[in-house]
Amino acid sequence: MEDVLEELFDVIEDRKETLPEDSYTASLFAHEKGENAVLEKLGEETTELVLAAKDDDRDEVAYEAADIVYHLLVLLSMKDMELADLEAELEARR
Repeated sequence: MEDVLEELFDVIEDRKETLPEDSYTASLFAHEKGENAVLEKLGEETTELVLAAKDDDRDEVAYEAADIVYHLLVLLSMKDMELADLEAELEARR
C-alpha cells in the first residue's frame, strides 16, 4: 500500500505545481475557497464513511475511505507537508 500512497502523493504534488485545467486535484488547489474546499470534502467524505460503516456496506466503506485518504493527502500537500511526516507520526504511535 505504501507504493500506492507514494505514487498518489507524487501525482498530487505534480498537479499542485502544474495545475492542469482538466484535473480535479488541480481544481482543489486553485479553488476560490482555498483550503476550506478540501476541509469541506474531508467532512463530507467522513460522514459518508460513517454511514457506509453503519450500513455494513464493505464496498462503500472502501470507496469512502479511499476518498478520505485522497483528500487527506491533498491537505498535507497544501500544508507543504510530505508523506514522510504522516508516516513518522504513525510510527511514533506504535
